[in-house]
Amino acid sequence: MTDIIRQRRAEKRAVLNGWLSIPSGVSAEIMGKAGWDTITIDLQHGMIDVPCAIQMLQAIGNTPAVPLARPEWNEPGQIMKLLDAGAMGIICPMVNSAEEARRLVAACRYAPLGERSFGPLRANLVHGTDYWKSANEKILVLAMIETRRALDALDEILAVEGLDGVYVGPADLGLSLFGDPNSEPEDERAIAAIASVRQKAQAAGRMAAVHNLTPGHARRMAAEKWDFVTCGSDTRTLSFGAADNIRQFRGES
Repeated sequence: MTDIIRQRRAEKRAVLNGWLSIPSGVSAEIMGKAGWDTITIDLQHGMIDVPCAIQMLQAIGNTPAVPLARPEWNEPGQIMKLLDAGAMGIICPMVNSAEEARRLVAACRYAPLGERSFGPLRANLVHGTDYWKSANEKILVLAMIETRRALDALDEILAVEGLDGVYVGPADLGLSLFGDPNSEPEDERAIAAIASVRQKAQAAGRMAAVHNLTPGHARRMAAEKWDFVTCGSDTRTLSFGAADNIRQFRGES
């Protein structure tokens, strides 16, 4: 884990994470200067490919935020390339079993803890040629819990050595459990399922992370002692900020 994540854990405060879906180094730099502890480049659902992600990592390097990435899938080649490009953590989608969690960890850790191939091209430029010596310790590895299968296998996933924690994707989890990606804010069953992930993760000594769409919801999750909360994205900030400017101009409430 990076220093800021260790610091927040020592302070018993949630890590505050931002989210990037727009394929732009400029917007990534603007977001990186906003004050988040970490900021995640989303290659899964964002309109971002690896070359663009590298430009965004370079832009975030001009900000205090720690850069993380969500790859398109649990695919070792892409995960290793993102780490070699300077990402300091991976939030991996759709991890449904201990075997898949081990595959994720193997891609993120150098031997003897994993199978990450050596070639930290940009990471060496950013962090120095001794980067590899501390990479296993500093790279954050979070497995996303998004399905009924993942919930059923949660104890086994949490037991995987080298995994730092789990990250709940409420939309996909609600879709898998109840057929509704928007169930979490209102459905008590969804709320209970998500809370159980936090409880189990922390009992196992792992980080518990959760995706949130609004600052209010993120504050509630932080108050409930989640270790890592995503609060805000570039797309929502642009969309709602632009609409609010127009409302203010027109004098609308």
